[in-house]
Amino acid sequence: MSFPKIAQLKTTVRFRQRLSELGIAIPCDDSILTAAQNSPLAQGFAFGKLTVGNRWCIHPMEGWDANLDGSPSDLTIRRWQRFGESGAKLIWGGEAAAVRHDGKANPNQTVALASNRKGLALLRQTLVAAHQQSMGSTDDLVIGLQLTHSGRFSRPHSKQWESRIAYHHPLLDPKFQIDPRDDSVVWTDGQLDDLIGEYVDGARIAHDAGFDFVDVKSCHGYLLHEFLSAQSRPGKYGGDYEGRTRIHRSIIQAIQRDVPGLEIGVRLSVFDRPPYQMGEQHGEPMSYQHLLPYFCGFGLDPNDPLKMDLTEPIRFLQDLKSWGVAAVNLSVGSPYYNPHIQRPAMFPPSDGYLPPEDPLVGVARQISTAHQCKQAVPDLPMVGSAYSYLQEFLPNVAQAVVSRGMIDSVGLGRMVLSYPDLPRDVLSGNSLVRKKVCRTFSDCTTGPRNGMVSGCFPLDEFYKVREEAPKIAAIRASTHGAS
Repeated sequence: MSFPKIAQLKTTVRFRQRLSELGIAIPCDDSILTAAQNSPLAQGFAFGKLTVGNRWCIHPMEGWDANLDGSPSDLTIRRWQRFGESGAKLIWGGEAAAVRHDGKANPNQTVALASNRKGLALLRQTLVAAHQQSMGSTDDLVIGLQLTHSGRFSRPHSKQWESRIAYHHPLLDPKFQIDPRDDSVVWTDGQLDDLIGEYVDGARIAHDAGFDFVDVKSCHGYLLHEFLSAQSRPGKYGGDYEGRTRIHRSIIQAIQRDVPGLEIGVRLSVFDRPPYQMGEQHGEPMSYQHLLPYFCGFGLDPNDPLKMDLTEPIRFLQDLKSWGVAAVNLSVGSPYYNPHIQRPAMFPPSDGYLPPEDPLVGVARQISTAHQCKQAVPDLPMVGSAYSYLQEFLPNVAQAVVSRGMIDSVGLGRMVLSYPDLPRDVLSGNSLVRKKVCRTFSDCTTGPRNGMVSGCFPLDEFYKVREEAPKIAAIRASTHGAS
């Protein structure tokens, strides 16, 4: 199964034709306005008591490149400098920082611990200085730190999983080598009570380091996302909706109580799907029919888990608003078990699978889902995801969705690794630099999946010459074929 590459479409007319062929809708403007022309992308918006200066956002990313103690390395600092140079006025978390060492997704993940207070401050200072030089002002720059525990996907010491889970999942346990009889890996209620305090400690450290907000990460299969589907879990942190969202509410309210003045955001996977695996030709869902109704997902129809049901996610967004959360960053699924849903790409990472649909379908799904959420909770600022796959058409779609009120801010992840100054170029009216546009080769994920740092090895001249580059190219060629 193959699909036309975005780069082959050339014009917005051909882009719309392809959307029509697929039977999907993605708004796309023909011409791009600059900041001087009052572009919708240049307008500010409220983030709690703060003001974000434009509609571009940088998503948080893990580079697998911090020092083993969680402090930033030169690679980490370089990435944050480029975030600052980008021109985006909202830096959503910058980096996923673990609130305790056993919650790291890799041995080289950043931590939000007292030992790294100076390191976090250095990252922020580096970003602010680069933004000042690039944009001339930091008055409307809003910077957050993402707080996380990786839960099922914790690997603090090596490539081996050291999972700490909310509940035993009938499909994810065997997929990630967890003994379904081993209850020692399941958090107790008492341990979760202590974890809430560790999130507060992380928030206090972020505040001391100068950050404007913290993101209570609730996406992509990590711990707090997993609790949203913990219907089979007994006790106060599972079961019904109130139980499954109790830990989120407890963390948010504890931070508000103990770290006043610090804004709070939540990055949320608003719907999930069963885990996928490589079939004969492309990715396909693991067999789930024996589990129907499927009560181990969030934002899906238990009678048909390949369909969304946004009833609970919208209720959760309404609750987040009522709890005083300043903004949310919307994503879906998980890069570990259904990456084509979460991060549409033509080329999968080494542990992935060939896409079962044109990635444009995944982009349209996320844009539409975010729009539905925005319509349901219009007073809660929202950031959208999945735009990188649009490549040359990213600015056209970004302007269109913002101008139509479908989303408040356009988030960029992978694109920033290859083309960090794309927001600045768009706002300035500069033509896109084609050789820097992310083509979703997924090398930035293949590297970490094989114990190497993350970066854009095909397009970033800095990473092209690193020793990892030929290793990653060989891995890509040996798995799903060279791109």
